[in-house]
Amino acid sequence: MSAPTVPVEEQRTPAAPPAPGRIHTPWGRTIGLALGAGVVVVLILLAFLWPTVTSSVKNLPIAVAGDPAAVTAVEDQLRAQTDGALDLTTASSRADAVERIKTRQVDGAIILGDKPEVLTASANGAAVSQLLGQLAIRLQAQAQKQADAAVQQAVAAGKAPAGTVAPTITVAVTDVVPLASTDARGLGLTASSFPLVLGGMIGGVLISILVAGSWRRLTAVVLYAAAGGLAVTAILQGWFGILQGGFWANWLAVALSMLATSAFVVGMNALLGRVGIAVGAVITVLIGNPLSSAAQPMQFVAEPWGAIGQWFVPGASVSLLRDLSYFPDADALFPWLVLLGWAAVGIVLLLVGHFRNQEVSEAAA
Repeated sequence: MSAPTVPVEEQRTPAAPPAPGRIHTPWGRTIGLALGAGVVVVLILLAFLWPTVTSSVKNLPIAVAGDPAAVTAVEDQLRAQTDGALDLTTASSRADAVERIKTRQVDGAIILGDKPEVLTASANGAAVSQLLGQLAIRLQAQAQKQADAAVQQAVAAGKAPAGTVAPTITVAVTDVVPLASTDARGLGLTASSFPLVLGGMIGGVLISILVAGSWRRLTAVVLYAAAGGLAVTAILQGWFGILQGGFWANWLAVALSMLATSAFVVGMNALLGRVGIAVGAVITVLIGNPLSSAAQPMQFVAEPWGAIGQWFVPGASVSLLRDLSYFPDADALFPWLVLLGWAAVGIVLLLVGHFRNQEVSEAAA
Protein backbone atom coordinates (compact mmCIF):
# COMPACT_ATOMS: atom_id res chain seq x y z
CA MET A 1 0.00 0.00 0.00
CA SER A 2 1.55 3.26 -1.11
CA ALA A 3 1.96 6.21 1.29
CA PRO A 4 -0.47 9.09 0.89
CA THR A 5 0.70 11.89 -1.28
CA VAL A 6 1.16 15.24 0.44
CA PRO A 7 -0.07 18.22 -1.58
CA VAL A 8 2.61 20.43 -3.01
CA GLU A 9 1.33 23.43 -1.01
CA GLU A 10 1.84 21.55 2.31
CA GLN A 11 5.37 20.41 1.33
CA ARG A 12 6.58 23.95 1.00
CA THR A 13 8.44 25.37 4.02
CA PRO A 14 6.60 28.45 5.26
CA ALA A 15 8.45 31.63 4.58
CA ALA A 16 10.17 33.23 7.62
CA PRO A 17 8.47 36.42 8.77
CA PRO A 18 10.32 39.58 7.94
CA ALA A 19 12.80 40.64 10.62
CA PRO A 20 11.26 43.42 12.65
CA GLY A 21 13.03 46.74 12.60
CA ARG A 22 14.68 48.12 15.75
CA ILE A 23 12.04 49.52 18.11
CA HIS A 24 12.81 53.08 19.20
CA THR A 25 11.51 54.89 22.25
CA PRO A 26 8.93 57.47 21.20
CA TRP A 27 10.28 61.01 21.12
CA GLY A 28 7.69 62.20 23.61
CA ARG A 29 8.70 59.64 26.18
CA THR A 30 12.40 60.33 25.60
CA ILE A 31 11.98 64.05 26.19
CA GLY A 32 9.74 63.45 29.18
CA LEU A 33 12.23 61.08 30.83
CA ALA A 34 15.09 63.51 30.28
CA LEU A 35 13.16 66.42 31.76
CA GLY A 36 11.90 64.26 34.62
CA ALA A 37 15.46 63.19 35.47
CA GLY A 38 16.46 66.85 35.54
CA VAL A 39 13.62 67.61 37.96
CA VAL A 40 14.75 64.74 40.21
CA VAL A 41 18.29 66.15 40.31
CA VAL A 42 16.94 69.58 41.25
CA LEU A 43 14.81 68.09 44.03
CA ILE A 44 17.78 66.14 45.41
CA LEU A 45 19.93 69.27 45.32
CA LEU A 46 17.29 71.32 47.12
CA ALA A 47 16.70 68.59 49.70
CA PHE A 48 20.35 68.54 50.74
CA LEU A 49 21.20 72.25 50.38
CA TRP A 50 18.01 73.95 51.59
CA PRO A 51 18.39 73.15 55.33
CA THR A 52 22.00 74.41 55.26
CA VAL A 53 21.50 77.50 53.12
CA THR A 54 18.42 78.68 55.01
CA SER A 55 19.82 77.92 58.47
CA SER A 56 20.55 80.79 60.83
CA VAL A 57 21.77 81.22 64.38
CA LYS A 58 18.69 81.37 66.58
CA ASN A 59 17.19 80.06 69.80
CA LEU A 60 20.42 78.51 71.05
CA PRO A 61 19.70 77.52 74.70
CA ILE A 62 22.17 79.26 77.03
CA ALA A 63 22.07 79.44 80.85
CA VAL A 64 23.26 82.48 82.83
CA ALA A 65 24.40 82.21 86.45
CA GLY A 66 25.52 84.86 88.91
CA ASP A 67 24.21 87.76 90.95
CA PRO A 68 20.50 88.27 90.09
CA ALA A 69 20.94 91.95 89.20
CA ALA A 70 23.95 91.20 86.98
CA VAL A 71 22.18 88.27 85.37
CA THR A 72 19.17 90.43 84.49
CA ALA A 73 21.38 93.16 83.04
CA VAL A 74 23.42 90.73 80.92
CA GLU A 75 20.32 88.92 79.68
CA ASP A 76 18.72 92.21 78.62
CA GLN A 77 21.90 93.27 76.81
CA LEU A 78 22.28 89.94 75.00
CA ARG A 79 18.64 89.82 73.94
CA ALA A 80 18.97 93.30 72.45
CA GLN A 81 22.30 92.59 70.75
CA THR A 82 21.81 89.05 69.43
CA ASP A 83 18.28 89.49 68.01
CA GLY A 84 16.89 86.08 68.95
CA ALA A 85 20.11 84.11 68.48
CA LEU A 86 20.11 83.03 72.14
CA ASP A 87 17.40 81.44 74.24
CA LEU A 88 18.49 82.56 77.71
CA THR A 89 17.55 80.86 80.97
CA THR A 90 18.77 81.43 84.52
CA ALA A 91 20.87 78.89 86.41
CA SER A 92 21.20 78.99 90.17
CA SER A 93 24.97 78.37 90.19
CA ARG A 94 27.91 77.24 88.11
CA ALA A 95 27.33 73.65 89.17
CA ASP A 96 23.71 73.92 88.06
CA ALA A 97 24.82 75.29 84.68
CA VAL A 98 27.31 72.43 84.24
CA GLU A 99 24.60 69.90 85.07
CA ARG A 100 22.27 71.43 82.49
CA ILE A 101 24.97 71.23 79.83
CA LYS A 102 25.74 67.58 80.61
CA THR A 103 22.06 66.67 80.42
CA ARG A 104 21.68 68.68 77.18
CA GLN A 105 19.11 71.06 78.60
CA VAL A 106 21.33 73.92 77.38
CA ASP A 107 24.25 74.07 74.97
CA GLY A 108 26.36 76.49 77.02
CA ALA A 109 26.41 78.86 79.94
CA ILE A 110 27.64 82.28 81.06
CA ILE A 111 29.01 82.55 84.59
CA LEU A 112 29.12 86.08 86.02
CA GLY A 113 31.17 87.25 88.99
CA ASP A 114 34.72 88.17 89.88
CA LYS A 115 35.99 85.59 87.38
CA PRO A 116 33.56 85.63 84.45
CA GLU A 117 33.48 82.43 82.46
CA VAL A 118 31.76 80.94 79.41
CA LEU A 119 31.01 77.22 79.54
CA THR A 120 30.75 75.32 76.29
CA ALA A 121 30.57 71.71 75.10
CA SER A 122 32.45 71.02 71.87
CA ALA A 123 30.65 67.66 71.70
CA ASN A 124 27.55 69.62 70.64
CA GLY A 125 29.28 70.58 67.40
CA ALA A 126 31.62 73.16 65.94
CA ALA A 127 28.85 75.69 65.29
CA VAL A 128 27.99 75.93 68.99
CA SER A 129 31.63 76.18 70.08
CA GLN A 130 32.34 78.98 67.59
CA LEU A 131 29.29 80.93 68.67
CA LEU A 132 30.14 80.68 72.36
CA GLY A 133 33.74 81.62 71.66
CA GLN A 134 32.54 84.79 69.91
CA LEU A 135 30.18 85.43 72.81
CA ALA A 136 33.09 85.24 75.27
CA ILE A 137 35.03 87.84 73.26
CA ARG A 138 32.01 90.14 73.21
CA LEU A 139 31.42 89.79 76.96
CA GLN A 140 35.08 90.43 77.66
CA ALA A 141 35.06 93.62 75.58
CA GLN A 142 31.91 94.87 77.31
CA ALA A 143 33.28 94.07 80.79
CA GLN A 144 36.57 95.83 80.00
CA LYS A 145 34.70 98.87 78.72
CA GLN A 146 32.63 99.05 81.88
CA ALA A 147 35.74 98.68 84.07
CA ASP A 148 37.53 101.46 82.19
CA ALA A 149 34.51 103.75 82.51
CA ALA A 150 34.29 103.09 86.25
CA VAL A 151 37.96 103.99 86.74
CA GLN A 152 37.57 107.19 84.73
CA GLN A 153 34.60 108.21 86.86
CA ALA A 154 36.59 107.50 90.01
CA VAL A 155 39.48 109.64 88.75
CA ALA A 156 37.13 112.46 87.78
CA ALA A 157 35.52 112.36 91.22
CA GLY A 158 38.90 112.44 92.93
CA LYS A 159 38.43 108.99 94.37
CA ALA A 160 41.38 107.60 92.45
CA PRO A 161 44.73 109.17 91.50
CA ALA A 162 45.28 110.31 87.94
CA GLY A 163 46.69 107.68 85.64
CA THR A 164 44.89 104.83 87.35
CA VAL A 165 44.29 101.98 84.90
CA ALA A 166 41.47 99.49 85.16
CA PRO A 167 42.52 95.87 85.63
CA THR A 168 42.45 93.65 82.56
CA ILE A 169 39.24 91.66 82.34
CA THR A 170 39.51 88.11 81.04
CA VAL A 171 36.57 85.85 80.27
CA ALA A 172 37.69 82.22 80.42
CA VAL A 173 36.21 79.64 78.09
CA THR A 174 35.84 76.16 79.61
CA ASP A 175 34.92 73.11 77.53
CA VAL A 176 32.71 71.11 79.88
CA VAL A 177 32.13 68.19 77.46
CA PRO A 178 35.10 68.04 75.06
CA LEU A 179 35.32 65.84 72.00
CA ALA A 180 37.55 62.78 72.05
CA SER A 181 41.10 63.20 70.77
CA THR A 182 40.35 60.60 68.07
CA ASP A 183 37.65 62.90 66.65
CA ALA A 184 38.85 66.29 67.88
CA ARG A 185 36.75 68.31 65.40
CA GLY A 186 33.66 66.12 65.52
CA LEU A 187 33.77 65.51 61.78
CA GLY A 188 33.61 61.73 62.12
CA LEU A 189 30.39 61.75 64.13
CA THR A 190 28.82 64.16 61.64
CA ALA A 191 30.00 62.26 58.56
CA SER A 192 28.90 58.86 59.88
CA SER A 193 25.21 59.80 59.82
CA PHE A 194 24.74 59.45 56.05
CA PRO A 195 26.44 56.02 55.71
CA LEU A 196 24.11 54.72 58.41
CA VAL A 197 21.09 55.94 56.45
CA LEU A 198 22.46 54.65 53.15
CA GLY A 199 23.38 51.30 54.69
CA GLY A 200 19.89 50.77 56.04
CA MET A 201 18.31 51.75 52.73
CA ILE A 202 20.59 49.51 50.64
CA GLY A 203 19.87 46.57 52.92
CA GLY A 204 16.14 47.14 52.59
CA VAL A 205 16.33 47.39 48.79
CA LEU A 206 18.45 44.24 48.39
CA ILE A 207 16.26 42.18 50.73
CA SER A 208 13.12 43.40 48.95
CA ILE A 209 14.46 42.33 45.57
CA LEU A 210 16.48 39.20 46.34
CA VAL A 211 14.56 37.54 49.20
CA ALA A 212 11.15 35.96 48.59
CA GLY A 213 8.73 35.26 51.40
CA SER A 214 7.60 37.67 54.08
CA TRP A 215 8.94 35.73 57.06
CA ARG A 216 12.27 35.20 55.31
CA ARG A 217 12.45 38.93 54.60
CA LEU A 218 11.74 39.74 58.23
CA THR A 219 14.47 37.33 59.35
CA ALA A 220 16.90 38.78 56.82
CA VAL A 221 16.18 42.34 57.97
CA VAL A 222 16.83 41.50 61.62
CA LEU A 223 20.03 39.55 60.87
CA TYR A 224 21.25 42.28 58.51
CA ALA A 225 20.73 44.98 61.14
CA ALA A 226 22.45 42.94 63.86
CA ALA A 227 25.46 41.94 61.75
CA GLY A 228 25.74 45.27 59.95
CA GLY A 229 25.41 47.18 63.22
CA LEU A 230 28.18 45.10 64.76
CA ALA A 231 30.52 45.75 61.82
CA VAL A 232 29.74 49.48 61.69
CA THR A 233 30.17 49.92 65.44
CA ALA A 234 33.48 48.05 65.35
CA ILE A 235 34.72 50.45 62.66
CA LEU A 236 33.37 53.66 64.18
CA GLN A 237 34.41 52.88 67.75
CA GLY A 238 37.04 50.17 67.71
CA TRP A 239 38.96 51.34 64.65
CA PHE A 240 38.46 55.09 64.19
CA GLY A 241 37.47 56.01 67.75
CA ILE A 242 34.57 58.17 66.59
CA LEU A 243 32.02 56.71 69.00
CA GLN A 244 32.66 56.79 72.73
CA GLY A 245 30.99 55.14 75.71
CA GLY A 246 29.79 51.54 75.95
CA PHE A 247 30.37 49.42 72.84
CA TRP A 248 27.22 47.32 73.14
CA ALA A 249 24.98 50.32 73.77
CA ASN A 250 26.37 51.92 70.62
CA TRP A 251 25.91 48.64 68.72
CA LEU A 252 22.28 48.49 69.79
CA ALA A 253 21.72 52.09 68.64
CA VAL A 254 23.42 51.51 65.25
CA ALA A 255 21.63 48.18 64.71
CA LEU A 256 18.27 49.68 65.61
CA SER A 257 18.89 52.57 63.22
CA MET A 258 19.67 50.18 60.36
CA LEU A 259 16.71 47.98 61.32
CA ALA A 260 14.34 50.96 61.31
CA THR A 261 15.38 52.05 57.80
CA SER A 262 15.64 48.62 56.18
CA ALA A 263 12.40 47.34 57.75
CA PHE A 264 10.53 50.43 56.57
CA VAL A 265 11.80 50.01 52.99
CA VAL A 266 10.93 46.28 52.97
CA GLY A 267 7.53 47.01 54.50
CA MET A 268 6.73 49.67 51.90
CA ASN A 269 7.73 47.23 49.17
CA ALA A 270 5.43 44.57 50.62
CA LEU A 271 2.57 47.04 50.74
CA LEU A 272 3.02 48.96 47.46
CA GLY A 273 5.38 46.86 45.36
CA ARG A 274 8.49 48.35 43.73
CA VAL A 275 6.99 51.82 44.09
CA GLY A 276 7.20 51.34 47.85
CA ILE A 277 10.99 51.06 47.62
CA ALA A 278 11.16 54.49 46.00
CA VAL A 279 8.79 55.94 48.61
CA GLY A 280 10.89 54.51 51.45
CA ALA A 281 14.09 55.90 49.93
CA VAL A 282 12.58 59.36 49.46
CA ILE A 283 11.28 59.55 53.03
CA THR A 284 14.56 58.33 54.51
CA VAL A 285 17.22 59.92 52.29
CA LEU A 286 15.60 63.02 50.78
CA ILE A 287 13.50 64.08 53.78
CA GLY A 288 14.90 62.55 56.95
CA ASN A 289 18.62 62.92 56.26
CA PRO A 290 18.71 66.64 55.32
CA LEU A 291 16.64 67.46 58.42
CA SER A 292 18.74 65.34 60.78
CA SER A 293 20.74 68.32 62.13
CA ALA A 294 23.89 66.21 62.09
CA ALA A 295 26.16 69.19 61.40
CA GLN A 296 24.36 71.94 63.29
CA PRO A 297 21.89 72.37 66.16
CA MET A 298 18.29 71.67 65.23
CA GLN A 299 17.38 75.20 66.40
CA PHE A 300 19.34 76.63 63.47
CA VAL A 301 17.16 74.87 60.87
CA ALA A 302 14.12 76.82 59.68
CA GLU A 303 11.18 76.22 62.01
CA PRO A 304 9.56 73.80 62.47
CA TRP A 305 11.71 71.52 60.33
CA GLY A 306 14.53 71.15 62.84
CA ALA A 307 12.20 69.64 65.42
CA ILE A 308 10.39 67.59 62.77
CA GLY A 309 13.71 66.12 61.64
CA GLN A 310 14.16 64.49 65.05
CA TRP A 311 11.11 62.32 64.34
CA PHE A 312 12.88 60.62 61.42
CA VAL A 313 15.45 57.85 61.65
CA PRO A 314 18.54 59.92 60.67
CA GLY A 315 17.85 62.68 63.20
CA ALA A 316 17.05 60.27 66.01
CA SER A 317 20.10 58.08 65.34
CA VAL A 318 22.53 61.03 65.27
CA SER A 319 21.10 62.46 68.48
CA LEU A 320 21.16 59.07 70.19
CA LEU A 321 24.76 58.29 69.24
CA ARG A 322 25.86 61.76 70.41
CA ASP A 323 24.11 61.21 73.75
CA LEU A 324 25.62 57.76 74.25
CA SER A 325 29.10 58.96 73.35
CA TYR A 326 29.32 62.29 75.18
CA PHE A 327 26.16 62.98 77.19
CA PRO A 328 25.37 59.80 79.14
CA ASP A 329 23.42 61.82 81.72
CA ALA A 330 21.02 63.20 79.09
CA ASP A 331 17.53 61.79 78.66
CA ALA A 332 17.76 59.68 75.49
CA LEU A 333 14.31 58.10 75.71
CA PHE A 334 12.87 60.07 72.77
CA PRO A 335 15.37 58.93 70.08
CA TRP A 336 15.12 55.34 71.30
CA LEU A 337 11.33 55.48 70.93
CA VAL A 338 11.58 57.08 67.47
CA LEU A 339 13.84 54.32 66.17
CA LEU A 340 11.69 51.61 67.74
CA GLY A 341 8.61 53.24 66.24
CA TRP A 342 9.98 53.25 62.68
CA ALA A 343 11.14 49.64 63.04
CA ALA A 344 7.70 48.63 64.31
CA VAL A 345 5.99 50.48 61.44
CA GLY A 346 8.16 48.65 58.91
CA ILE A 347 7.44 45.24 60.44
CA VAL A 348 3.70 45.96 60.58
CA LEU A 349 3.69 47.03 56.90
CA LEU A 350 5.57 43.86 56.02
CA LEU A 351 3.01 41.69 57.79
CA VAL A 352 0.06 43.62 56.34
CA GLY A 353 1.46 43.12 52.85
CA HIS A 354 2.03 39.44 53.57
CA PHE A 355 -1.53 38.71 54.71
CA ARG A 356 -3.05 40.86 51.98
CA ASN A 357 -1.12 39.04 49.27
CA GLN A 358 -2.08 35.72 50.86
CA GLU A 359 -5.77 36.62 50.68
CA VAL A 360 -5.42 37.70 47.05
CA SER A 361 -3.72 34.41 46.17
CA GLU A 362 -6.39 32.35 47.87
CA ALA A 363 -9.13 34.33 46.13
CA ALA A 364 -7.44 33.81 42.75
CA ALA A 365 -7.11 30.09 43.43
